[in-house]
This record gives sequence, structure tokens and C-alpha cells, in this order.
Amino acid sequence: MSNDVLIVGGGTVGLATGFELVRKGTPVTLFEKGKAGHGTSWQAAGMLAPDAEIGFEELELYELNRESLRRWPDFAERVETASGVNVDYRDEGTLIVADDRDSAEALRRLYEFQEEQGLNVEWLTGEEARKIEPFVAPRLSAAVYAPSDHQVDNRQLLTALREAFVAEGGTLHEETPVAAVAPDEATPAVVTEDGTRVEGKEVVVAAGVWSRDLDGLTPDAQPPVRPVKGQMIQLRRERPFDLQHVIRGPDAYLAPKSSGRIVVGATSEEMGFDTTVTAGGLYDLLEGAWEVVPGIYDLPVDDTWAGLRPASRDHAPLLGRTAAPGVIMATGHYRHGILLTPVTAEEVATLVRTGETSDWLGPFAPTRFPNAQSPSPTA
Repeated sequence: MSNDVLIVGGGTVGLATGFELVRKGTPVTLFEKGKAGHGTSWQAAGMLAPDAEIGFEELELYELNRESLRRWPDFAERVETASGVNVDYRDEGTLIVADDRDSAEALRRLYEFQEEQGLNVEWLTGEEARKIEPFVAPRLSAAVYAPSDHQVDNRQLLTALREAFVAEGGTLHEETPVAAVAPDEATPAVVTEDGTRVEGKEVVVAAGVWSRDLDGLTPDAQPPVRPVKGQMIQLRRERPFDLQHVIRGPDAYLAPKSSGRIVVGATSEEMGFDTTVTAGGLYDLLEGAWEVVPGIYDLPVDDTWAGLRPASRDHAPLLGRTAAPGVIMATGHYRHGILLTPVTAEEVATLVRTGETSDWLGPFAPTRFPNAQSPSPTA
């Protein structure tokens, strides 16, 4: 395997990066500690929403998010063609809604900022919002419509990526935890938990919240990534209820999928690696969702879970070469892992093939933190 690119992590970023490499003739061996595609990425909501999620101080990240959304249609088509699996890419847009005067004032500030940045957004009254999506609450104070924001079924995407990666010739090792990385300019390697050492051409770390747990990296090369817990609920659509748009309220969002899944999320909790689903978390989500889409009241609950978002100190991803020779990071995507999959996979694949760091990756270099070993957002 000495000529293979070695990828640690089989979530959406690892699988997509592997897919982009193997389809262009670069051999890849991917290691996943569990079943590929069934970790953090499986627990996401699949929203592709750079306009709705723009941050007042995150304009560089917004540009990356927007570029990745631009690439999504072609990326989805490639994955579907290679795998034969539909990823449920949908382009109905997102409604950001306010259910009282205070939330309407906050929404107005966001809308004005969005307009200043030239985003394609529209201010709506509650009545106008109901004309776009009849299932929102009848007494909404206001709404912003972001027609350019889209979504995908993340679980169908992960199934498709796994199939596409293998179909294009990638080598997949599931149930194979990696314990350590061995940096080296010529032949970097990974060491699995059973002690097997595998050498390769490059090592790409795409292990999400577990990226920092890998042994073998010096403190200046360890990714400062921490887990941020998010509790979620899955409802099952029952007609005549037929929500079509992603709805983002002050305290919860709802993402309807063509399969009938309705994903309700998500709390944001600094709880380390705790994935306990709590009564309080579920109550807050259901109350927040019901306030903006009351028709969910009688829908059956299919599932509940808590996922772990991989967050860096500045909540932007870690993309590119590290201080460790032969080791590339593709981690720390926080809330934007599904959205950023195409641009991450394509640009990291280009870095591996050409050795050149693109302008898209440059601002998100893992070496931007002067003391990389601390995962604290305030350190």
C-alpha cells in the first residue's frame, strides 16, 4: 500500500475525499473504526444553508460554504452516477421564521446583514410565509426566505458515497480503528489498534471529533478539535401533513426528507463526549419546533439521538497540511460538514495530487493556530 493515500475516518468528508481521489486514478485505502458512514455524518440533518447560517464575523467561512453549495449539484450527480443511489438533493429553499416580537427584531438584524452582503433573501410577513409553506404557524411575526439554500438526505448520501468509493476502486477497512499516525515526508503511516503498521503516500485525517485522539502527532500538529453535543429527534410524516421546506425557528429547525423523515434539531451543548439523550433536550426541541410548525403535534416519533459536532477554536474547519510531514487534515467542520463536503473533498484531493494548496484551503490551514494542542475555544 506504499503508493496509496491513507484516509482515517469514513464519514462524509473521508468517503468523499477518497471518492474524488480514486475516480481520478489515485489509489486510496480508508480506515473506519466502525461502519463507514454511520458516525457523526449519519446523525446530521443534511442542510446546505450558507445564507441562513451566515455569521456576523464568519465572512471567510461563508465564502467557503457558498462555494461548496455551488459545487453540490455536480458533486451529487457524480456520486449518484457512480453508486446508483439517489442522494435526495432538494432545492426548495429555507424559511427562517420568527414567532414573537423579540425574535422578529433579531431576525430583522440578520436580514439587514444578509442584504449588506448581497445575499438572495426576501423579508416576508407571516401571511406571506404561509403562502410559501402552508404548514408554518398561522401567527408568525415575520420570516426570511432564502431560496438559494438547499438540502440533501445525509443518510442516503452516505450510503451513496460508500458505494461510489468502492465502485471506483477504493479499499475500505471497516471496524478497523486507527490508534496512531506516523508522520514521515516519504512514507507516512498509520498504526491500527491491533498494531498493524500501514505505510502510504500521504495520510489524510478526516476523523471528526476523534481526530485529536490519534497518537503520534506532536503538539503543534494535533488538531484543536472538541466535541459539541447536539440532540435531535426524527419524526415520521403522515399526510395530510406534508412539510416541504426547511424551517429554522428561534429554538429548533425542521428538515423534511423525501423518504418521510422529518429531522428536528439541534441542541448545542459543551458536554465533552457525552451522548446522553435528555428529557430537557427533547422538550426544548419539540417545543421550539411546535411553536413554528404546530402540525407536528400528532406525528409519530421514530428516533432520538445525540451527535457530536467537531468544532475548532474558531468554528472553522482545519483543511490542509499540518506541521507533521506527510499528514493532511480535513476535519473540524462543526455545523457545516455535509455542506462543505464537495469543496473539502475536491480541494484536498487536488492538494494530494498536485502538492499545491488552493486559495480555498489557504485561510483554513491547520497551522493557523499558534498553539494547536489546546482544544479550548477560548485558549
